[in-house]
Amino acid sequence: MILTIGISSHGFGGRILLADDRSLPGIEGESAINHPDLSGKSEQSVKKLELTSPHLKLIQVVLNDATDHNNELVQENEWLLHPNEGKIALTGNLFLIEDSLNQTGHIFIKRAPLPGSRTIPSGCDFKVTPQRGGETTVLMYENGSEDTWTVLKYKGGVLGRAKALQDWQASQRPATEGHRLPRFLSNTWGDRSRDGRMREDFILAEIDAADQLGVDVLQLDDGWQQGTSANSKLAHQNGGVWEGFWHTDPDFWEVNRERFPNGLENVVEHAREKGIQLGLWYAPDSWNDLANWRKDADQILELYRTYGITHFKVDSINATTDLARQNLHAFFDRVLTESGGEVVFDLDITAGKRPGYFGEMTVGPLFVENRYTDWGSYWPHQTLRNLWQLSRWVDPTRLRMEFLNNERNTWKYKKDPLAPAQYKADTLFATVMFANPLGWFECSNLSDQYVAEAAPLIRTWKRHREELFDGTILPIGKEPDGIAYTGFMSIAPEGNRGYILVFRELNPEDQASIEIPEGLDLGQANWELLSSNGEVKSNNDRLRVQIPERLGYVFARFTIN
Repeated sequence: MILTIGISSHGFGGRILLADDRSLPGIEGESAINHPDLSGKSEQSVKKLELTSPHLKLIQVVLNDATDHNNELVQENEWLLHPNEGKIALTGNLFLIEDSLNQTGHIFIKRAPLPGSRTIPSGCDFKVTPQRGGETTVLMYENGSEDTWTVLKYKGGVLGRAKALQDWQASQRPATEGHRLPRFLSNTWGDRSRDGRMREDFILAEIDAADQLGVDVLQLDDGWQQGTSANSKLAHQNGGVWEGFWHTDPDFWEVNRERFPNGLENVVEHAREKGIQLGLWYAPDSWNDLANWRKDADQILELYRTYGITHFKVDSINATTDLARQNLHAFFDRVLTESGGEVVFDLDITAGKRPGYFGEMTVGPLFVENRYTDWGSYWPHQTLRNLWQLSRWVDPTRLRMEFLNNERNTWKYKKDPLAPAQYKADTLFATVMFANPLGWFECSNLSDQYVAEAAPLIRTWKRHREELFDGTILPIGKEPDGIAYTGFMSIAPEGNRGYILVFRELNPEDQASIEIPEGLDLGQANWELLSSNGEVKSNNDRLRVQIPERLGYVFARFTIN
């Protein structure tokens, strides 16, 4: 339920420390430079809500993106409200106020970029004032045209909260299959050959290998196009750029005829024969406040109409002004409108000033992070932890999370017991299969053993994903840390069926008891094991799982008679 609230006008000035204000972020290998932006006052509007209860709990959910420089993506701060506390003034995009006695509450969502990426700084987003007599005043501040507030009511504690959040986020996206149902997408960039192998024969081989693995969308990253980006292997000799693409070369976004002498026709047709969709990397031009947004929209629509390409990863965005944000929104809106909602964008949030988790919610999944074994920055349990934490607040169907080829660069991890090579390939896929899986590798570079281990689980996931993602997804167990029993649960809207996925990290015990969400009774549940190892039982309020191997998992479906 969405709550209607009153609006008043109010002048407010504030200060905020902005994260990573580089002029051209996202070029891999650069160091981060942080600059404060203390840019004075701006007019704000204020929404006001009065709550009546003496026993309210406030939760501030602090989200981070720019994951090229951050790995702590979620932090939660709590207050048990008391009139002696006085005013609590906070920044951010997501807050909750819950009645501790009956587990009902309100969710407050600011539809805007995260504070460090906003084009109009805000010193305060959310102010709570507990008063004597059990009343609490809530003020929500808006800056200019780039943000607005949504307030959701929920009941039923953690499960009700998650359902309200996920249902609302799902309602923001076009009702097309590409936006609704997670797809397993592979992308050639993760093996770090960058655009060095990008050519027709390589992509034809990738399609064949992707078919064996079970990929839905094979995405050609940077290098399919005529122009040279700053991340290209040829950047040093061709003068690669990260913005100003149209000024550098009016044909920048034409298909590279040297690498693809037949255009994209051959690879598109070969992919279609295999039942695979092709996706492309694309960088909307940030130059001059995204002044070329119409050209970029036309180019995307031409690729969509000519080749039937519907999946685009958008990168290099750096929207530093209010005009840039408006132009970026206009770009997305035009493409979605003229494609009838068929085009799906993976919105890269790894660097730059970008819309983030709640800035452009209609466009498609969020490409959350770049992690590489080449740099020793990928650990499966770290990615699992980020997904586990985010899934409490961001609908997992909106998250694109990576798993890698763990047979590369094993020497960089030495004797690390949590090194990627310690995991089986199916376990790697399992760590991200309650979101949009990203195969961050060259499919044709995978060993036969890797494919043999991963493909059966991928086929199982594809058979069950419609039902799995129709449910409310919750993290269960302990937060992943390398030694936990941890995982996810999906609960159908009717509450009579669902799925569980539990991982045994480097835990010495081969079995564990895991608490289930309050309000769900699994005492009469029947279990169907969907993975090759493990066992699941349940009583009214707990799961009993047995997983024989460390760094293993159990995946199962339950029904309640």
